[in-house]
Amino acid sequence: MLVIGLGRFGSSIALTLDRLGHDVLAVEKSPSLIQHYTGRFPLVEADASNPEAMAQIGVSDFPVAVVGVGTSLEASVLITGNLVDAGTPQIWAKATSTEHARILQRIGAHHVVLPEADAGNRVAHLVSGKLLDYIEVEDGFTIVKMRPPRETQGFTVGQSQIRKKYGVTVIGVKPPGEDFVYAGEDTRISANDLLIVSGHSDLLERFAARP
Repeated sequence: MLVIGLGRFGSSIALTLDRLGHDVLAVEKSPSLIQHYTGRFPLVEADASNPEAMAQIGVSDFPVAVVGVGTSLEASVLITGNLVDAGTPQIWAKATSTEHARILQRIGAHHVVLPEADAGNRVAHLVSGKLLDYIEVEDGFTIVKMRPPRETQGFTVGQSQIRKKYGVTVIGVKPPGEDFVYAGEDTRISANDLLIVSGHSDLLERFAARP
């Protein structure tokens, strides 16, 4: 996998991919950042906005590329365009605004990430209710970790009729000190359990708002 730009976003991705056992090559034009990460994973000092430099790196050989450059709109667009021209099958690009994201999508980025906006959205959901974790997957479909509403405590998933009443699905239940188990209709929910629930974000908010 190719990671371009070793700021906070790009370096975090490169370090995590390397830790997970993936082959990573990082491209960075700043000598100080190259020096900082030397020995952590394979590095190349190059200006990825230059098509010739990208060709020398062999960018077309990488199935996945991540563009972590976000501070310079021009550099971000040029690098993404170079990857598109090289036929990279999957291009992930960081954006710093919705306008930036729109441009990256129009020139051919397959996945655009707005780290600050995504983090802000997630934290807003966590601080505003009883949700303990919140992951929006796509088009409003969301998975949350939460405490069970009082009306479900002491009853099975089937008895509570959670899906019928609220349109959300209990995927798993974690009793205190035990592992998560996949939930079925006969899975009983206790007051101290943790629930993993999926559904549209609006429906999940309604369910989580129950006392």
